[in-house]
Amino acid sequence: MRAEGHAVESICAVLREQGVQVAARTYRAWKKRLPALRTIEDARITNALRSLQIPDARGRPWPEIIYGRRKMTQWLRRNGFPEASKHTVDRLMRQEAMNGLVRGRKTRTTIPGTDGRRAGDLLDRNFTAPAPNQVWVTDFTYVPVYSGFVYVAATASSSCTPGRSSAGKPQPSRTPRSSNTACVRPCGGANTPDGRYRRD
Repeated sequence: MRAEGHAVESICAVLREQGVQVAARTYRAWKKRLPALRTIEDARITNALRSLQIPDARGRPWPEIIYGRRKMTQWLRRNGFPEASKHTVDRLMRQEAMNGLVRGRKTRTTIPGTDGRRAGDLLDRNFTAPAPNQVWVTDFTYVPVYSGFVYVAATASSSCTPGRSSAGKPQPSRTPRSSNTACVRPCGGANTPDGRYRRD
């Protein structure tokens, strides 16, 4: 535009007519202003990250290319970026689509049966009992921890008569939400691996 003889003021006047409030001195100040320190540091770190994507003289990738955010931060601090922040490295690695190599495998907690059938419901969704300590309902799940995972189990006893509580008030039947619910009866028996109840 300027090569065609249009000054900055005329361009800003057209922009103001279109609803963009830009002053000529604002444009000139932006042209003369130095880039922010964060912008300069981000550009230097980005160049270092991109240099790892270029194969070495033998055509092999650099071993640091598989680093994640934590190892990459330590590597940058050892190679000319002592003030590199882990948050900055994380943000710039996301921009460069660098995720690192995730080692290990996922924890498998459920192994389906060979026949593809689930264990049967021994109570037919009827969670009431004529007397205390007759029907037990248990549910379990797992919680990830730093060293792996731990199982967490919850067990409840149904001591209500059908449709009524110990206080004599009608109670709605409750259905557990989890698919891992197992119903057992504490009568000296146990559940077999296929989910059936076995008495001793």
